[in-house]
Amino acid sequence: MALGTARSFSRVMGANDRVRVGLIGCGLRGRGLGARLLAIGGAEVRAVSDAHALRRARSAGQFGPHVRTAADHREVLDCLDIDAVVIATPDHWHVPMTVSALAAGKDVYVEKPVTHGLAEGDRLLRCAEASRQVVATGTQQRSWDHFLEAKQLVDEGGLGRVTFARCYWHQGHLRRGEVGALDCAPGSLDWGQWLGPAPAQRFDAVRFRHWRYFWDFGGGSVGDLMTHWIDVIQWFMNSPRASEVTAIGANYVQDWFETPDTVSAAMAYPEGYMAAFEGNLTCGLLGCGIVFRGTKAMMALDRLGYAVFEEGAVPHESATLPEPSRIRRHPEAVSDLARMDGTGTEANLRNWLSCIQSRSTPNASVRAGVEAANTAHLVNKSLREKTLIRID
Repeated sequence: MALGTARSFSRVMGANDRVRVGLIGCGLRGRGLGARLLAIGGAEVRAVSDAHALRRARSAGQFGPHVRTAADHREVLDCLDIDAVVIATPDHWHVPMTVSALAAGKDVYVEKPVTHGLAEGDRLLRCAEASRQVVATGTQQRSWDHFLEAKQLVDEGGLGRVTFARCYWHQGHLRRGEVGALDCAPGSLDWGQWLGPAPAQRFDAVRFRHWRYFWDFGGGSVGDLMTHWIDVIQWFMNSPRASEVTAIGANYVQDWFETPDTVSAAMAYPEGYMAAFEGNLTCGLLGCGIVFRGTKAMMALDRLGYAVFEEGAVPHESATLPEPSRIRRHPEAVSDLARMDGTGTEANLRNWLSCIQSRSTPNASVRAGVEAANTAHLVNKSLREKTLIRID
């Protein structure tokens, strides 16, 4: 009955109204999203939910004594004074929580990847598009100014015909399965509530703390990191799905992961180009980025900015790049990446709040989120089954 009442609740928001938000998932990312919403203005955190009692308490301390806390996210969805929810949980909860939030009449910001498997995408799209709710996903580059600028450059033909896009993401995770005292505190975690739709299993502090690297809960570097970049590539190239996918992966150092610490993937698209991803979780040097290669120019794009290099400006097959013909760099890029708009997150949250007011489609739409996640799932399917996948 409570969900039905929540579904019927609707208010016409004025320009000065603040969006009343429930935060579901109070780990580092969830609390960071809540803090950025408050910094933007136009929103307030009214309730928080997490299966971990100490994380709930930490969030209540961060967002104020008025904030209600709950172990079960459904208590937040039942609140009639909550307009929207931010879902920052492990991947296996994204679709069940988003679908429940839509049924409760809440607008949603859900972290990427929006799905945990290929089978979930159609269900999520049906529910989202049948509802009247605003759903944004955490593929935040779609709202970041220099990515929007770079997209326009590609659309205008500044690179010529693009036939190849290479993306990469390197991180260092050499410490073996460390867990903090907070994660292991006796009696602080409702393990059954945290597992939810995942297969039943005994509590494992390593799996709880490092859930991204275990198949029941996450998708490894492909689901966590490649999803960002393949979303950008598919967006820039106006191509929502690959026609062929192949990948290999292995654990060379992180043998406590289920997911590979080293991955190489290749994708072909019916629009007439190829993309490649390389991921490594043993060395973080050079970080992450995308390189678009066109017949006229090459563009290097990352979270610090972009640079365009004209073809023919240096001798054929030169090992040295020419001076860029166009460059965009954030002034603080060299000194402090952490100060830079939360790697685009603040711009994406701002766009979501604006769309809640206008009832328009966010930059990082749920459909684009499903399309990016689908490609990541196909890569993981290929590397796990050791097969080339062709999509009809």
